[in-house]
Amino acid sequence: MATEFQRSLTKVLVHEGGFSNHPDDPGGATMRGVTQRVYDEYRRSISALPIPVKNISDAELQAIYKRKYWDEIKGDKLAAGVSYVVFDGAVNSGVAQSVKWLQRALQAMGLYQGAIDGILGQGTLLALGGVNDNDALISRIIERRRAFLRALKTFKTFGRGWMARVAGVLAVGQAWATGSVAPEIQYVAGGDAKAFISDAKPAPVLGVADASTGGGIGSGTLAGALQQAQDQLSPYSYSSELIGKIVAGLVVVGALLTVGGLAYRWYAARRRKERADALDLQVAQPVEAA
Repeated sequence: MATEFQRSLTKVLVHEGGFSNHPDDPGGATMRGVTQRVYDEYRRSISALPIPVKNISDAELQAIYKRKYWDEIKGDKLAAGVSYVVFDGAVNSGVAQSVKWLQRALQAMGLYQGAIDGILGQGTLLALGGVNDNDALISRIIERRRAFLRALKTFKTFGRGWMARVAGVLAVGQAWATGSVAPEIQYVAGGDAKAFISDAKPAPVLGVADASTGGGIGSGTLAGALQQAQDQLSPYSYSSELIGKIVAGLVVVGALLTVGGLAYRWYAARRRKERADALDLQVAQPVEAA
């Protein structure tokens, strides 16, 4: 029988396809999911000269996936199905990010109170020991992963492929978690692109809202000054009437700028909060022991 690592890698390699070097893919030149940078690191670790990743051997491929991803997520200590889901996420978005999705899922189930630090330490393993529904755990992990992917600026280019890949990971993971035969999955172009937090969409700028609100307040201040001038010029009807119209216009503009600024600040603050949640950008907590 194939080990969990072997059968999980088989599925991962379906999603990764062959060689790719899309200009918008932060992974750059990649062969079967292994980037040139990762391959160079591996070659240096075995005292070998760097060569194009296109020439990677099956033995090297297996060694890299086992050492850099499976062992890092402690795949042999995770439940069937869960190990594959975390493994695939690690290959696509990095070990730390995939572990964060796992930790957030455990947190949502009320099983984990530690730091969302991307380190699969004893605290996370203990929380996993309390899971009695791995099917539900996998669903929550995938929910976190989808939110993360949508928060990337490269989603417009690779979103279709990523969503197809994640749907396949969910189906396979839940099948294995319940002891069922996994469904067949297919490669979808774009699903092999690396999804890194470095490509996150920028957060809305609150300064725009503050400038608008400040402009509204400034208009109101100017309107007040002109109102005083109008009082001084009241004997001169034409000048007084003109200033009155200007004052009224400034009041309206000021109100619109202030209301618009406050509304945008509310919207921007909400979007910033949603972005931080999707990207797991939380206040640092004590790091658990690895």
